[in-house]
Amino acid sequence: MAADGGNASLQLPCVFSPKSRQYLALCAQDGRLRIWNTDSKTLHQEFVPSAHLSATCTCIAWGPCRTVKEGPQRKKRKSEAVQVEEKADLLAMGTAAGSVLIYSTVKGALHCTLDGGHSGGVNCVQWHPEDSLLYSGSDDTNIVEWDLQTGKTRSKWKADRAAVTSLCVSPDGKLLLSAGQTIKMWDLETKEVYRKFTGHSTAVTTLCFATTRPPDSNGLYFLSGAAHDRLLSVWQVREDGKDKNSVVSFTLTDEPQHIDLVASNSKEEAVRLAVVCKDGQLHLFEHFLNGPCKKPLSPSCTMQMSDTKESPMPIPLLAAALGADTRTVLLAYGNHLQPVMEKVEINTAERHVCLTRDVQTSLSLSMETTVSKVKTPIVKANCRVLVPGLPGHQALVKGTSQGSEKRKKDTDTKEMSIAERLGEIDLSTVSIEKGAPKGTASLQTDNFAVLLVQGLESNDASILNKVLQTRKEMVIKKTVARLPLPAVLPLVEELTKRLQGHPFTAVLIVRWLKAVLMHHTSYLASLPDLVTKLGVLYHMIESRVKMFHKLTKLHGKLYLLTTQVATSDSSNTVSDVDHTAKLVYEEESSDEDEASGDEGLPENDSDHWEEEEAMEETVEDNKEEDEDDEDEDPDSRTEPKANGEEDMEHENESEEE
Repeated sequence: MAADGGNASLQLPCVFSPKSRQYLALCAQDGRLRIWNTDSKTLHQEFVPSAHLSATCTCIAWGPCRTVKEGPQRKKRKSEAVQVEEKADLLAMGTAAGSVLIYSTVKGALHCTLDGGHSGGVNCVQWHPEDSLLYSGSDDTNIVEWDLQTGKTRSKWKADRAAVTSLCVSPDGKLLLSAGQTIKMWDLETKEVYRKFTGHSTAVTTLCFATTRPPDSNGLYFLSGAAHDRLLSVWQVREDGKDKNSVVSFTLTDEPQHIDLVASNSKEEAVRLAVVCKDGQLHLFEHFLNGPCKKPLSPSCTMQMSDTKESPMPIPLLAAALGADTRTVLLAYGNHLQPVMEKVEINTAERHVCLTRDVQTSLSLSMETTVSKVKTPIVKANCRVLVPGLPGHQALVKGTSQGSEKRKKDTDTKEMSIAERLGEIDLSTVSIEKGAPKGTASLQTDNFAVLLVQGLESNDASILNKVLQTRKEMVIKKTVARLPLPAVLPLVEELTKRLQGHPFTAVLIVRWLKAVLMHHTSYLASLPDLVTKLGVLYHMIESRVKMFHKLTKLHGKLYLLTTQVATSDSSNTVSDVDHTAKLVYEEESSDEDEASGDEGLPENDSDHWEEEEAMEETVEDNKEEDEDDEDEDPDSRTEPKANGEEDMEHENESEEE
């Protein structure tokens, strides 16, 4: 069982054949299927799918071992002892294009192609243990049941809201587990949900049945692993249906990548488990499944491999298969393109085992026997080879290819000179305003790129000024995108020189520099002497950023001072507010007692107010002759006048009374 599903770029499929473990099937980075013989440790077969680059293989599953039968998908074969034996033959491969390829190891060729069932990439394939049926789960959230005798879909149903990332058929062939993030158990006869489980927070990549007991006996267990999850969860299918949560969990060092399992047939038999994690370590577990266990179980033995160098590096394990003996394990380690297979006896009494191997000497195929098509060039000692990207390389700036140079010789008389092109830059803007006829040629964006290359070659300041003074973002982006790669470094050096000048020119140059870094970062990063080339630019930006910090501090202090001065000025001018009433409304009272009582007080004081006013005016005229009229306090004049007018009115009222 492999951890099918997941992303093909992160996890390459790698599966041992069932029962005899005679073959190891894996798909490498180049999209080819390779089948290795684990006994002779040699490459048995290699198959290149027709669309191995566009529709890469995402998952692999071996068909069940069967004896020779008459049928369209089988071929007669006999062993050397003339005895009919079971052999692993068919291999199902799910692809990113949504099709399923069936490969026959006996024929050594493609058996059939199953397509038309999925609209998204296939994440997982699973064989039915008895009938010639195949199940596939896809990104389109559907499960398809394929009939291999006809090569067509038998049924199809929606399994989940999200993509179906893992499948597993029960040993008796009656139930099917499917998972996206939640896990569902389906009855294969009715295609209805039999049970639901909570599942994981991320996409489930592994599903395995751990026991072979019937579902109504409270003894059916299965386990699941998910992406970015360091736990394997074990779930129990209970008779009462209260089985939404996991009962046991196994701790790992990383997410599971490959799982091999020896199922238990009874309560007295323990489940044996070998898990290869993404970090390349192997964990062995042995546990009796008889109900829930609160604590997570740690592995009984952890194994990893390293090379024999002075500073040892870990060798990643690709897959593992448990043998009949509890101590023997068949391992595949190294590289997917050329794995090393070995049967190892592990001392399970030790918790941690580290095996050292020299991968170079124990490769399955030695490099001497393989025909190499790579020819090494013969280089003389007194010759110096300059390659783009090496220090000391100064490539000539060429704006056009050789083919266009030959074409130039014929049309040399009609070619415009640089002076005419520069003139056309000015004329093009005038012609648009005046409504010039369509026959006149307007300067296009690609001409800017050619002019820029010519200006960099000849160091002509007038051409460079004309081109680099453009303010349009689209023109700058297109010009930089059409520049040839050898012209990028001279352009960066020219921009660095201009950035050191006046800040107003730097505003324009920064736009060009931004466009260059957005389009040509990959080329610049490939240059080994990039640090020396861009060192001046980096230090200049650093110095300007430091100065900017000081300027912002100074700006803040100046702003604080100006605001304080403004507030102090505003506080001085508050006294100039005019307090005279714009409108005075007085209500005449008919009550004699109120009038006589209220109006008696201002009559006594009215004479004193007039005397005080006269005294204040004489004092002020003597002391404040040099001051302006604006500085005089208007309150001293307006208030007594208002009181005087009131006194006069009160006196008139008293006379009437």
